Amino acid sequence: MSDNVAADIVGELVAVRDRAYAPYSRHPVGALVISESGTRYSGANIEVAHYKGLCAEASAIAAMASAGERRLSEVYVIGPGQHLCTPCGDCRQRIREFATDETRILVVDADGALLRRYTMNELLPDAFGPDNLDLD
Repeated sequence: MSDNVAADIVGELVAVRDRAYAPYSRHPVGALVISESGTRYSGANIEVAHYKGLCAEASAIAAMASAGERRLSEVYVIGPGQHLCTPCGDCRQRIREFATDETRILVVDADGALLRRYTMNELLPDAFGPDNLDLD
């Protein structure tokens, strides 16, 4: 993979970030996940007055799961500035739930330039996940 993110993905990320509802933090975030089937799902952060909102990654993953898909191929995150806007701890665990060893997590700056890419193990080392549960 090159250090360039495809223009259509950047366009989707910027568009969903710009639709975020972030009146309290003024920190709009967008996420786009690509499922194992190749379908794209996007989400933006949604804040509410009691400060318990929904992260962009959670929003995108919820759309994917609601469509019946269960595996993440790629996760893209875009924030409002030139700094890293990585998934929070809760979203890292949520990504882990649907990730495989091959899932790539990519963080881009406000203009869509790739800042950093992660594997699931780099993003959340020694993570607890579904395979740690004895459900038999």
